[in-house]
Amino acid sequence: MYKTMGISIVSFAFWTSLLYFPWAFKPLWSPYIDVVSTKRNWVIWTQFFLALAFIGVGIAMPLSFFYPVTIAIFALIAVSSASHDIAADGFYMYALDQHKQAFFVGIRSTFYRFAMLTALGLLPLVAGLIQKNTGLEPVVFTATSVTLSEYSQFDPSGIQISPAPGEPRIMLFPSDLRVPLYDASAAGPDSALLYVALSAPPKKDETIVVNIMRKGGTKDIDISSGHTGRLEFTSQNWNVPAAVPLKAHHNMTFSGQSEFSITAGNIAFSWTVSLVVLGVLLFLLFLYNRIYLPRPDEHNTREKIGWKVYKEVFVSFFTKPGVIPALSFFLFYRLGEAQLVKVATPFLVDSRSAGGIGLTSAQYGLTYGTFGMISLVLGGILGGVIASKYGLKKLIWPMALALNVPSAVYIYLALIKPMPGDISIYVSVSLEQFGYGFGFIAYTLYMLYYVEQSRFKTAEFAIGTSLMALGMMLPGMVSGVIKEALGYQNFFIYVIICSLPGLISIAFLKIDPMFGIKERDHKMH
Repeated sequence: MYKTMGISIVSFAFWTSLLYFPWAFKPLWSPYIDVVSTKRNWVIWTQFFLALAFIGVGIAMPLSFFYPVTIAIFALIAVSSASHDIAADGFYMYALDQHKQAFFVGIRSTFYRFAMLTALGLLPLVAGLIQKNTGLEPVVFTATSVTLSEYSQFDPSGIQISPAPGEPRIMLFPSDLRVPLYDASAAGPDSALLYVALSAPPKKDETIVVNIMRKGGTKDIDISSGHTGRLEFTSQNWNVPAAVPLKAHHNMTFSGQSEFSITAGNIAFSWTVSLVVLGVLLFLLFLYNRIYLPRPDEHNTREKIGWKVYKEVFVSFFTKPGVIPALSFFLFYRLGEAQLVKVATPFLVDSRSAGGIGLTSAQYGLTYGTFGMISLVLGGILGGVIASKYGLKKLIWPMALALNVPSAVYIYLALIKPMPGDISIYVSVSLEQFGYGFGFIAYTLYMLYYVEQSRFKTAEFAIGTSLMALGMMLPGMVSGVIKEALGYQNFFIYVIICSLPGLISIAFLKIDPMFGIKERDHKMH
């Protein structure tokens, strides 16, 4: 969103990364949520606040000072969302018995994935459609890579633009862009410039924002990393051609083509609509839950929040029998997967010259958004159903192996390098996602088991999920550096090795064989 609005990646990456802190530090106020009011009330009213906040972000998007305003509202959203997370976890434990907790844990994870799909897929899709159908007529052009001997640099000094009648149109110079291939043995350019202007001036005080994005073809030809692909034209500079550098990857040695789309839709309006619609959906969920959400006996302590409660929560969590193996499990169970998830997507979409597979956006969407999502859902639901039948103790090893072993498919893909669209890519990613969905169930169930007998189980579960976030955040921060040092293939081998600490910790966990099994089935076991 911020990229299309012209904010630099360095800036929005920094500020949006800070928004993760409430999830990492939510144990600091989790005892308050455990003691004050009910988990049901916290769930409902944080949903209400989130609805209003997303509508507020949408309304702020057209403002000239939208960036600090929306970041501030997102900070409030982050705190409210983390609070909702604490309350929802506690409500889940109070409203369901052990067996139902195990049975529904996969379905719960499935709806979390649906929420992620909405944020990362549906919202950008709606915004993109609005951008495409508003503003100026979109333009498509093709860039072709050629050898240095075939390349001739375009001279922009001959560009003369006179106002044309009617609405402004996007103009490109040259219409047939050629990009030189890099040649280390010869002195010459390694990029070409595309010049963009308008055919007529915009209205007074109007700014037309033009965005250039790669649409298809080889990924080895793209906009240079130092340029955002975003241009702004006003009545003062509409006829001054703006230069956009396009570059072929230095490892590219063949002639190829890349297709680009240039749009000038109403970007702020597109995000306003998307975010307001999201806020309305959250408000409808608030109304539904206000009426239909169950009202379990939450054993509210009615205690006054203070140091005594905080001390009891943290002492209880960190002095339980077997706390050292438990902490090792929380921190290391996903050590390999935490790093894989950061590199898997770049590997699949990266150009083949850079060592990736080179999937197009459509192919990547089919791989992860369709086959991967279906496999993830099936794995999660199956894991919950089987765990409710046989219990966590019997399944923790198969689940741990299911989470880690399928990561080896990326070693195969990096070694074989199948062509984009090959069925082996879809099968490999589906297998890895199914294993992740199935294996993650053990993590959640053990966390539920660890705090089951606690007096302040909601607050203690929040400590567990914070450790999980820490176990994901810290390895993820260094995964890019390690990948650059090792390369894709060796990185994926390293990921498999990283699964060992988590597997070793399982050998020292003490788990009740009956945890998660339906009461009626206890006698059968």
